[in-house]
Formats: sequence, structure tokens, C-alpha cells
Amino acid sequence: MLAKKAVKTTGTPKSGSVKSGKPKPRRSRVYTISLPPDLAARAEAIAKAESRTMSEVFRETLRAYESERILRTLREAAAFGATRDLGGHTERDVPGMVKEARAAMRSGRNLKTRKAG
Repeated sequence: MLAKKAVKTTGTPKSGSVKSGKPKPRRSRVYTISLPPDLAARAEAIAKAESRTMSEVFRETLRAYESERILRTLREAAAFGATRDLGGHTERDVPGMVKEARAAMRSGRNLKTRKAG
């Protein structure tokens, strides 16, 4: 019968592993993208100037793009709302109209409604 050798390990587990030896699942997804040379050079210059990785630069770029999309959608909604006929009502009229509508709902009576559009 062969004797088992004791193996002594020191230090901490390698990055991405746990004490059980199984790798931890990756928390981010990896994408491969292609950029024209001039755009790649600009991205690399930004990363270097800000001491950031390319991944950080692209994450920030995506966040900025997403914010701009949201703002664009809000501007479009505001422009649409500005074209709507409010029947002479203003924003100051809204609390009273809500109060009136709620009172009508509680009493069970029908309230005159305007057709939207």
C-alpha cells in the first residue's frame, strides 16, 4: 500500500477561485467590438488621459448614451404635451380637478370627461 504525501499550500487562492477550487462565475459579460482606427485611437487616448481601462471608458460611454436617450424621450414627450389642447386648463387647475373627480367617484356619479386627442 502506498502512503499519501501531504501537500502543503500557502497563500490565497488564485483570483476567480474559491477555497473549494471551483471558479467563481463571471459577473460581467465579455463582448468583442470593432472600431475604426481613428475612433479606437480616440478611445485609447481618453483611457490613457484619465488613467482608466478601455472597459471603464466604454461602460461610461454606454451610461452617457443611455442618459441621452432618456432625455431625448422626455424632450419628445414635453414637445408633444405642449401641442395638446388643455381646454383652457392650467397646471394650477389640476389639484382641483383631481379632487372633483375623486369626489364624483366616491359618490358614484358620472363626471363629464373630455375625449383625449
